[in-house]
Amino acid sequence: MTEALSIKSWAEADRPREKLLKQGKNTLTDSELLALLIRSGSREETAVALARRILGTTSNDLTALARLSVKELSRFKGMGDVKAISIVAALELGRRRREAEALKKSKISSSADAASIFQPLLADLTHEEFWILMLDRANQVISQFNLSKGGTAGTVVDPKIIFKTAIENNASGIILCHNHPSGNNTPSDADLRLTKNLKQSGELLEIKVLDHIIIAGSAYYSFADEGTI
Repeated sequence: MTEALSIKSWAEADRPREKLLKQGKNTLTDSELLALLIRSGSREETAVALARRILGTTSNDLTALARLSVKELSRFKGMGDVKAISIVAALELGRRRREAEALKKSKISSSADAASIFQPLLADLTHEEFWILMLDRANQVISQFNLSKGGTAGTVVDPKIIFKTAIENNASGIILCHNHPSGNNTPSDADLRLTKNLKQSGELLEIKVLDHIIIAGSAYYSFADEGTI
């Protein structure tokens, strides 16, 4: 059997839709789930083959897939705006679900807790953003604040706005966070200097800078875990 054959000619147990209904959603591969969103292929390839081809360009990284725009997805042969919109919408729903689940964790006990809040917000972005998470004395989350948005190589950080926002929210501690769209989670020299300066400023105001998280796709770097804060 070749890939060009219609999915309808496959054994029923191998068809993504029937497989999901009879065996459950967890049994489907990423390409099979994506094929369900694509719905139909072409004479040259099935929807599953098209899904594999799209995923292949992102090294099968769903985070990288989520960064593709409708226009970029539509460039694949066999795709169009309607199919591309379905994929973008489904991935956005998944991101919002992760964000909602992360916000339920009101207490921060580790860098992983903080990263789980920021990952849905920053992992898919193609530009840099800087956020702060404000905590009370029990490390319960008070609020989160988007300080700035920049380009692919950096964003502006104003310490006065950071601590003004923290004071206005009666925060006892803050966690800094920004993303690296490149996927490299290693802090730059500028990141290290900024973190050191903000920690020192926080000590004068009795607002602890507890950590600085760098989000890089599905990975992250914690200054606290690495002893660089």
